[in-house]
Amino acid sequence: QVQLVESGGGLVQAGGSLRLSCVVFGRSSSNYGMGWFRQAPGKEREFVATISRSGELTHHADSVKGRFTISRDNARNTVYLEMNMLKPEDTAVYYCAASPAMSKTSGTYSYWGQGTQVTVSS
Repeated sequence: QVQLVESGGGLVQAGGSLRLSCVVFGRSSSNYGMGWFRQAPGKEREFVATISRSGELTHHADSVKGRFTISRDNARNTVYLEMNMLKPEDTAVYYCAASPAMSKTSGTYSYWGQGTQVTVSS
């Protein structure tokens, strides 16, 4: 059984930075395209970033492009989301997910973590 465990969330002031981590348990992370999604209170879950199995290809949502960076270390079975220049509108629960291939669509992901809260104060 594949399990994903996120960490690294917290409270930060606007303009600050956080790095989220997602560790894959049960299978090698290199088997999966990985993605980060987020869900703010009262809103639908939205795509943030995705990365290919090898890490060579990435895609970021327009709302975070230039501020967030997805990366991975398959030797550590870990995917990261580096978040810089954070804004109050980035406040959400952030989820990592695993899919057979990189994707912007949440429905293609088979496995999800429990989420980690990111709160950005103004």
